[in-house]
Amino acid sequence: MSVNELYSKYTRVWIPDPEDVWRAAEIIKDYKEGEPILHLKLEDESPLEYRIGPKDNPLPFLRNPDILVGENDLTALSYLHEPAVLHNLKVRFLEPNHIYTYCGIVLVAINPYDQLQIYGEEVINAYSGQNMGDMDPHIFAVAEEAYKQMARDERNQSIIVSGESGAGKTVSAKYAMRFFATVGGSANDTNVEEKVLASSPIMEAIGNAKTTRNDNSSRFGKYIQIGFDRRYHIIGANMRTYLLEKSRVVFQAEDERNYHIFYQLCASASFPEFKDLALTSAEDFIFTSQGENIFIEGVNDAEDFKKTKEAFTLLGVKESNQSSIFRIIASILHLGNVEICSERDGDSCHISRNDPHLTHFCRLLGVELEQMEHWLCHRKLVTTSETYVKNMSRKQAANARDALAKHIYAHMFDWIVEHVNRSLHTSSKQHSFIGVLDIYGFETFEINSFEQFCINYANEKLQQQFNQHVFKLEQEEYMKEQIPWTLIDFYDNQPCIDLIEAKLGILDLLDEECKVPKGTDQNWCQKLYDRLSSSVHFQKPRMSNISFIIIHFADKVEYQCEGFLEKNRDTVYEEHINILKASKFQLVADLFQDTNKDGSSSTSSSSKSSRINVRSAKPTPKVPNKEHRKTVGHQFRSSLQLLMETLNATTPHYVRCIKPNDEKEAFSFDSRRAVQQLRACGVLETIRISAAGYPSRWTYPDFFNRYRVLMKKSDMTVGDKKLVCRNLLETLVKDPDKFQFGKTKIFFRAGQVAYLEKLRADKFRSACIKIQKTVRRWLQMVRYKKIRKSAITLQRFGRGYMARRYAERLRLTRAAVICQKQYRMVRERTAYLRVRQAVVTIQAFTRGMFTRRIFQEFLLHHKAMIIQKHVRGWLTRRKFKLARNAAITIQCAYRRMRAKRELKQLKIEARSAQHLKKLNTGMENKIVQLQRKMDDQTKDLKTQNEQLVVAKTSLGSEVNKLQKELETMRSRQGDGSQLTSMKDELEKLRAELQEAHAHRKKLEEEHSNEKMRFEQRVEELERENSLLKSEKEKMNQRILHHSKSTEDQESSASQSVGRVQAELDEERQRYQNLLREFSRLEQRYDNLQEAKFQPGHRRNNSNQSSLESDSNYPSISTSEVGDTDDAIQLVEEMGVEKAAMDIGVFMKLQKRVRELEQERKRLQVNLEKMEDHSKRKGIEPKTTSEQENADLAYNSLKRQELESENKKLKNDLNELRKAIADRASKNSSSNELQDGYNLLLGQLKAANEELDVRKEEVLILRSQIVTAAQQKEKDTTNHIETNNLPEWTNSKKPIDKEEALRSYHGLCESKKLLEAQLQSQARKHEDELEAFRTQIELLRDDIEKKQEMLNHTMSLSPEAQVEYSVQQEITRLTNDNLDLKELVEKLEKNERKLKKQLRIYMKKVQELEVSVTAAASQSTTAKPEMTRQVTVQRREKDFEGMLEYYKEDEALLVKTLITDMKPHAVSATVPCLPAYILFMCIRHADYINDDQKVHSLLTSTINAIKKVLKKNNDDFEMTSFWLANTSRLLHCLKQYSGDEAFMTQNTAKQNEHCLKNFDLAEYRQVLSDLSIQIYQQLVKVAEHVMQPMIVSAMLESESIPSLAGVKPMGYRNRSSSMDKDEEGPGSYTLEALIRQLGQFHGVMGEHGLDPEIAGQVIRQLFYSINAVTLNNLLLRKDVCSWSTGMQLRYNISQMEEWLRGKNLHQSGAVINMEPVIQAAQLLQVKKKTSQDAEAICSLCTALTMQQIVKILNLYTPLNEFEERVTVSFIRNIQNRLQGRNDVPMLLVDTKHTFPVLFPYTPSALSLETLHIPANLSLHFLTRV
Repeated sequence: MSVNELYSKYTRVWIPDPEDVWRAAEIIKDYKEGEPILHLKLEDESPLEYRIGPKDNPLPFLRNPDILVGENDLTALSYLHEPAVLHNLKVRFLEPNHIYTYCGIVLVAINPYDQLQIYGEEVINAYSGQNMGDMDPHIFAVAEEAYKQMARDERNQSIIVSGESGAGKTVSAKYAMRFFATVGGSANDTNVEEKVLASSPIMEAIGNAKTTRNDNSSRFGKYIQIGFDRRYHIIGANMRTYLLEKSRVVFQAEDERNYHIFYQLCASASFPEFKDLALTSAEDFIFTSQGENIFIEGVNDAEDFKKTKEAFTLLGVKESNQSSIFRIIASILHLGNVEICSERDGDSCHISRNDPHLTHFCRLLGVELEQMEHWLCHRKLVTTSETYVKNMSRKQAANARDALAKHIYAHMFDWIVEHVNRSLHTSSKQHSFIGVLDIYGFETFEINSFEQFCINYANEKLQQQFNQHVFKLEQEEYMKEQIPWTLIDFYDNQPCIDLIEAKLGILDLLDEECKVPKGTDQNWCQKLYDRLSSSVHFQKPRMSNISFIIIHFADKVEYQCEGFLEKNRDTVYEEHINILKASKFQLVADLFQDTNKDGSSSTSSSSKSSRINVRSAKPTPKVPNKEHRKTVGHQFRSSLQLLMETLNATTPHYVRCIKPNDEKEAFSFDSRRAVQQLRACGVLETIRISAAGYPSRWTYPDFFNRYRVLMKKSDMTVGDKKLVCRNLLETLVKDPDKFQFGKTKIFFRAGQVAYLEKLRADKFRSACIKIQKTVRRWLQMVRYKKIRKSAITLQRFGRGYMARRYAERLRLTRAAVICQKQYRMVRERTAYLRVRQAVVTIQAFTRGMFTRRIFQEFLLHHKAMIIQKHVRGWLTRRKFKLARNAAITIQCAYRRMRAKRELKQLKIEARSAQHLKKLNTGMENKIVQLQRKMDDQTKDLKTQNEQLVVAKTSLGSEVNKLQKELETMRSRQGDGSQLTSMKDELEKLRAELQEAHAHRKKLEEEHSNEKMRFEQRVEELERENSLLKSEKEKMNQRILHHSKSTEDQESSASQSVGRVQAELDEERQRYQNLLREFSRLEQRYDNLQEAKFQPGHRRNNSNQSSLESDSNYPSISTSEVGDTDDAIQLVEEMGVEKAAMDIGVFMKLQKRVRELEQERKRLQVNLEKMEDHSKRKGIEPKTTSEQENADLAYNSLKRQELESENKKLKNDLNELRKAIADRASKNSSSNELQDGYNLLLGQLKAANEELDVRKEEVLILRSQIVTAAQQKEKDTTNHIETNNLPEWTNSKKPIDKEEALRSYHGLCESKKLLEAQLQSQARKHEDELEAFRTQIELLRDDIEKKQEMLNHTMSLSPEAQVEYSVQQEITRLTNDNLDLKELVEKLEKNERKLKKQLRIYMKKVQELEVSVTAAASQSTTAKPEMTRQVTVQRREKDFEGMLEYYKEDEALLVKTLITDMKPHAVSATVPCLPAYILFMCIRHADYINDDQKVHSLLTSTINAIKKVLKKNNDDFEMTSFWLANTSRLLHCLKQYSGDEAFMTQNTAKQNEHCLKNFDLAEYRQVLSDLSIQIYQQLVKVAEHVMQPMIVSAMLESESIPSLAGVKPMGYRNRSSSMDKDEEGPGSYTLEALIRQLGQFHGVMGEHGLDPEIAGQVIRQLFYSINAVTLNNLLLRKDVCSWSTGMQLRYNISQMEEWLRGKNLHQSGAVINMEPVIQAAQLLQVKKKTSQDAEAICSLCTALTMQQIVKILNLYTPLNEFEERVTVSFIRNIQNRLQGRNDVPMLLVDTKHTFPVLFPYTPSALSLETLHIPANLSLHFLTRV
């Protein structure tokens, strides 16, 4: 385009302005090329003639179209130049308050000086996973881009944050690290991310200070590397610091402060732990009061100090080290207050010995006071021959003191940084890292010194790296799109860098001058003039010889040479360092151990240097350290070079912080300051590089949609959009160099998009004119037709009106005549009636007057008579009252006199003791009577209640009987004979009932007799046991006597026994160690497992086994283990395999087996004794023999049951053995664990072998006891001699020896048993004694209380004593009555319980009678199995809806129904079939009253469901399936619980199926909690599936075709920020989202999930859709338009239609979408007038004020015909919404979850009708 076309009338331009830098103007006259003047009009309508010159004043910059103003990416502007960039930033900052803007790869951040609600966790979640450019510019977007590229490209990343002081660098870096800590949190519990964030308060405290530009300015640069593992979780961090401003420690300018830590410590000086620091207010110290203002507005130093201490603690800094750090800081403050006094000569100085601050300084650092006092005023000079000690002047001493303070603080700073890095270091291997560089920006002040020189040098290096990276990205973009490109000329600042760091550059000359003994700043400056004046980047000032100018990339900077050498040397006297090295505090000494190595290391390493304090005649001189030390400049250059190498090895991301004004005002924009920083930070250089190429880039679809209005109809028919775009551009833009066609994008030169927008606007304008012309013609024609039609209508109506008016006149004339006639008649009649009425009235009044006069006279006479009557009565009554009052007065006086006499007498009597005794005697009798009366009433009440209950019961039964008989009689009135027979039958039944009662009584008597016989037998056995005990004592004595005669044999045997005992102890120790190791491994295994909650009647696992017995078999020495019944129950609960892993359960099982075996043997011995006893007694009567046969049958039955139980336990042991072997074989990888299992298996075998040995010993002992009972008088001596042989004798009768040993072991066992009984009795007696003691204490307390009450009573008056005693008695009786009522209630409850148990026992007794009868009828030699079959045989019944299974099949049941269950396997059956099957199994366990089975099944079910859900934690179908089944099982437990509240909808058959024995309310609570967990997992899985679909379907897809217009793109979507998966979120449509919702709903319905729960799931998903959609809408400017609002409203209506189709419109899902609905309406309504503002306020009730204002600020017109929302309109909205009590929330909480409610929905399905399909393989279940 030519100049004439660009600079035409109405074109807007930018012209320079001294105040605002750039000013807007409009061309009012077409400009022709070559004219010297451009005619302009300013915004205030004032004209301006702008002179044009080829060199001085070129043509002004063109303004961008309004539609491009406010873009979130500066490179998207059509005209890329400084005024466009400045204006765009200003508009975004001031109007919508957007502080972030992209500039290509740079994020420009403007400090708002205000707290913004845009950094919450919801914002982090919104930006996480998004492409850069999809959302509004944000620091989180840059952090997400770095995190994504690190994970995708496996390349380290860096975020470079720069800017001048006060621009917000530190805050931006902090928010970036917060994003990484939230998104990449540590995978374990190390909380590394918290430590990374905790380092910020520490570094701010020791490295930040208040300056004139910033209240929290970082006075050092830092580079933080955040390390990640292969799963991209934070594992550690590392920090590098650069160029700490040490001079701030000793000097601060006006209105500035020292480092924060000094003020924090002074503010906390009153704390007890800081008393020894001797600190006061910061105003009292020179180092903290030079700025004259020690406070910062809005900052509490004491609170900040607490945060600093907490951060130190979190990072692992010990309390001792913290106190040492604070001591060092306090010592620096005291050092600054040390007063140096000058001597008279002026060349020397001294310090007062009484200086308190020097004393505190030396005490806090642990150094010698005298040495420090001496060397602060003197220095040492070393020459080749001698060492001199030289005095220093006061100024020199002060400088040395300040240098020492700076040195101490710098070393402490380095130590803290090192410790922070050590705490953030990790031993794990670092896979990648992201570095955050927070470094100072380009600085220029009125006086620039060494610090500004280093800062600007670093920025030159960073700018060079930035330019190269930007150029590289542009080059990559062109190559990717296959566009021919030419080398872009960009500014290269390498010459400036060479000027500073090259050989013989500024730094080299500075170091060289520092090495000169008498080098000065002036000499160094002169060298610069001589050697560097030829460089184009170096200049000499005209008016100064001690400064120089460097032309940096950003600006010219003049540096003052004064102080350069001193700051570069950083001189500290060695004497001070040596004193600090000798500190008695380890931390202080450690700080300066490496001083020589770091900064002043000497080249001489000889040992002679250590003798410097020895003043010999010719000491060896030490090489001056200042000659060979590394200067500050050299160190900074090295660290900067290392930083650049790190940055070059990473992918950089840039954040440029801008300070909008110097007054720190919120949202105030100073254009001059902003332009200065934009030039300095490289933003304009980015613009220049972009403008030199093709800055504007459009994808082919976007370009087609935007500019298709410029195409012809014939072009639209071509199917290839790329070809259409090519043809259009070739037609519109003649210069082919203005655009390039890439693979996916079209690239435009600067200004071409504005030209295309102008053509598009012209096209729209012409189209609008044509539309307006046509519409106006149509409107005029319609108006003419309407006027013509109106005229005809008016004529017709006019003529009709005239005719109607004439007819009306005729009617009125006739009516007037009639009215006159009637009126005259009425007038005459009215006059007559008026005269007549007047006459009548006069007569009436006259007659009334005369009558009233007569009545008045009569009334006066009557009143006079009444007055006379009342006066006479009053006189008479007054006379009577006077006489009566006189009499009463006399009586009162007399009675008062008598009462006084009587009162005096009563007072005398009342003081006597006899009177008090009478009162108390009467009262005691009353109390006793009351108590007796209460007791009688209580007894009568109890008796009456009992009688009432009995009578009520009998009457109820009689009434029932009578009703039944009455009904029977009524039904059979006609049949008399049948009634007689029924009566006879009733009599027979009564007789049979009486006989049954008599038989029952007889059986009870027989049972009691049998019990007595058993007790007698037990007594006989105890007597026999005592005899055996005495015999054992005799045997022991004989054995001892015999052992004395065989000493040699005994010694050898004792040795062998000792060896055996040692081996046994060794084995026992080894076994205990194995047990300990097993317990440790088991605990470790349990710690790795999930914590499982097992409610109900749970037994605690006992992992302890008592190995303190003297038995030789450690595997069965478990006499102190615990209750073995609990162990068996525990095995049933845990299963055989799990029990095998528990050694405590294993030991309990062994003990239980032994006890049962002993019980069986004992009963068998008793039975044989009974048989022998019956044989000796001879033949008895038949009844006795029959009774004994019944006893024998009963005992045989009991023995058989015990044997079967023993076999069952043996089987359990065998299964335990197999489980141990299998588990050991499976865990073959762990040899140590396998050895432990093998050892346990061997011990189990040993236990079985010992059990067999014990059986044989018991059998032999039984035979010996029987033999001893029969022949104890005859063969006692022979028996003892035979059995007394010891084991070690060489007897020739091995059988007798074995029998003797067995009998001896049996006696030992009986001894142990008796000892155990004695111990139990002793414990019982001790418990009783303790109970008696407790009772005595209670009685004592009662006596004390009564004594106190008695004393209190005696202190009261007699009347009060009576009242108090009555009150106490009433209280006591009331309490007794309440106690009696409670006791009665407990007894009644116990009675009901006993009755229930009695019914159960009666049923068992009847079954036992039947089994005994059957056993008696058979032979006594019948097999035990046959008897047991008779016992358990049951009659066949109908199916009652129960399923029976064996305990060993429980694991298979759980595995089949839960672990291996697939939802499709039961899809064709009844929904929730597994839940019904499990409940039927629970019903059977309840039916047989097996609580362990119920507990085990429910616990296994819950644990299995948890495991399945954990394994399938991302499977919606599986989660929905088990949510349905878990809720159904919960409903079944409620429906069949027997609770009336849940039985209202049950059928009669369902009520019969209710649980009979157990209350599973606790398990219902557990299942309810599990259902809630599954529901939450289901919602989480569904939200995870829908998350990537929501934004694309709701905001980006075109549900209404051709509605969404495309505006110029914001962020240019460079290739590195886009996902490589083309089928990404953009491929999702609204149909896909609705289809996914339908799939979720269908799956839940198919699995039988309750509709209410499914509705709640859909409601939660709709809330998630609302939250994600609204959050993206609030963070994306490109979707805040009218067309998006229309699309969004249409999408919501489609979703509402889907809800109505699924009958879910009442679930509350639509209400959750209300915020998005109102946001869509807000995008569509008018936004101009105050009426519109009022309508918006009343419309958007579900949106907060922040959300409404944010949407209005983001609202973007798609074309220039649509107007923007004005700032005044937004302010109006804000003012109207001030009264709202909204939560200050911008984004919606996407993690909010509504509380779920599981309504009770009973099942109509009957359990007996349920069919189990064969494909489930549940053949082991039996229908009951």
